[in-house]
Amino acid sequence: MSFLYLIITAIVVSGDQVLKHFIATNYEVGEIHQIIPGILSFNYLQNNGAAWNILTGQMWLFYIISAIAIFVCLYYLFKANVHSKLFKFGIALVLGGIIGNLIDRIHLKYVIDMIQVDFIHFNIFNLADSAITVGIVLVFIYLLFFDESDKN
Repeated sequence: MSFLYLIITAIVVSGDQVLKHFIATNYEVGEIHQIIPGILSFNYLQNNGAAWNILTGQMWLFYIISAIAIFVCLYYLFKANVHSKLFKFGIALVLGGIIGNLIDRIHLKYVIDMIQVDFIHFNIFNLADSAITVGIVLVFIYLLFFDESDKN
C-alpha cells in the first residue's frame, strides 16, 4: 500500500517539474501573464532562498534540511505505525514537494517560482510549495482530529 503513496509523490514531482520547465522555457524572468484575471497569474521568479526569500544563498543548509525531511517522510510512509490514509497522503504530498524543490536546488542552484495570487499580496510560489503546504495541513488535521481515535 505504501507504493501508492510513492506514486502520489511521483505525480507531485512530475507535475512540479513539468510546470517549472514550461515556465523556464516560455517566460523571461519577471514576466507576468494573467491566467485567471484578478485571481491568478504566472510570474517567473528564480528564488535562491526559502519562503519569503529568507536565507538567500544558503544552499548547503537547504540540502541538509531536505535530506533530513526526505528521510523523515520515508520513515513515516514505510516504518511508522501510522495507518491513516489521510496522514500518509499528507506525507506523500510533503515528500513530493521537498523532492521537487530539491531537484531545482541541485540542478539550477535556485528554485523556480511562478504562481502569483492576484487578489491578495502574497509571495509567489510553485506547485512543490503548494504540495508541502497542503500536505502539512492534512497531517495537522489528522493529528488534531483523528490521531486519538486511531489509537482506541
